[in-house]
Amino acid sequence: MAFFRPRVSREAEVRYHADLEIRRNFGDVLEKVRVAQRRFQEAKAAGAPLPVLREAALGLDTALTEALRAAEAGQRATFGVKSYDSRIARRKGRATPDGALWTDEVNRLRTMREAHRLSGIPRVPRAGRTGDPAHLTPRDVRGGLASARA
Repeated sequence: MAFFRPRVSREAEVRYHADLEIRRNFGDVLEKVRVAQRRFQEAKAAGAPLPVLREAALGLDTALTEALRAAEAGQRATFGVKSYDSRIARRKGRATPDGALWTDEVNRLRTMREAHRLSGIPRVPRAGRTGDPAHLTPRDVRGGLASARA
């Protein structure tokens, strides 16, 4: 009796080859992150005005997001074409040395991006924070109502 072994789906093959293409540019994407990080650190060290510092921080966030997407594509491609259709194949791919390296890289970039989003992007104050009731935003009014109740 012969057993039928299904091939991977056409969609999985297409996604696999697309991820291979993205993975090839991973070094260039990491270089963009280094440049953006250097630009942000230089702006912070120079005491740049808040809008310039925010622009540099948002540039770093964009570069980190692009690097994370490229690392995730590299991770999926390393796991193999069967991993697009099979949860078990993904787990087996993650257990290989190359899969573990890519998983660590994805986790490192995700942690770096989230830490930057939580504490690295400076906030620009709103224009309506003058205290003049004619220029209050709804958030200012809610804050005022909450403080009045306390």
